[in-house]
Amino acid sequence: MSSRNHILVVDDDPDIRSLLHIYLERNGMRVSTVADGAGMWRALDQYSIDLVILDLMLPGDDGLTLCRNLRANSSIPVIMLTARGDEMDRIVGLEMGADDYLPKPFNPRELLARIKAVLLRVAPAQKSGSKLEGTKLHFSNWTLDTLRRHLVSPDGVVVSLGNSEYRLLKVLLDNANRVLSRDQLMDRLYGRGAGPFDRSIDVQIGRLRRHLSEDARLPTLIKTVRGEGYMLVGQVTVTA
Repeated sequence: MSSRNHILVVDDDPDIRSLLHIYLERNGMRVSTVADGAGMWRALDQYSIDLVILDLMLPGDDGLTLCRNLRANSSIPVIMLTARGDEMDRIVGLEMGADDYLPKPFNPRELLARIKAVLLRVAPAQKSGSKLEGTKLHFSNWTLDTLRRHLVSPDGVVVSLGNSEYRLLKVLLDNANRVLSRDQLMDRLYGRGAGPFDRSIDVQIGRLRRHLSEDARLPTLIKTVRGEGYMLVGQVTVTA
């Protein structure tokens, strides 16, 4: 993780923009702030942005729309700011490709910790730390290309994955035939355990199953182990 990661804050509240600009700059980051989607696209064209902090409620295109459009063209990580206690906002944000979420009002220190955690997860330096990075992982006639970070179906169709989908599949493949609890998956994806009402892992598993053309009622590849968690079943082979 660079000592001067460039963070883009997209929020129509000037007080939040000012607060985050000052706080993140004081903590060694470069910060740009904009008030809406149009400003976000201009900043992304102008700068090399390492992470976007994106408010859900914005004038014009809302945060969900912007996140979906950004994810269709870029793997820049996104932390979504959502309304306090609204679980559906968080779930839909993850479905749109957000890497993490934080309810408002929030503690800037917690946001900083989440920024650092997301940047560490997506840092290119991670490639040298995993024996499977830079390779192709083959399972049940599917292939996960860890260099291009996409999935290839048995008939050769390329399936684009968001950051969270890619990481989730990679964790499952790294632990093939081993049951991982929701807490373990949340910890590996977001650096924290699952709350008692947190359904985000279930949502991401469902989305990953759809990418893999699995029948949600009778999945054969990503199994639900009742009361324990999830397990990817089958042999995983690795090629260069």
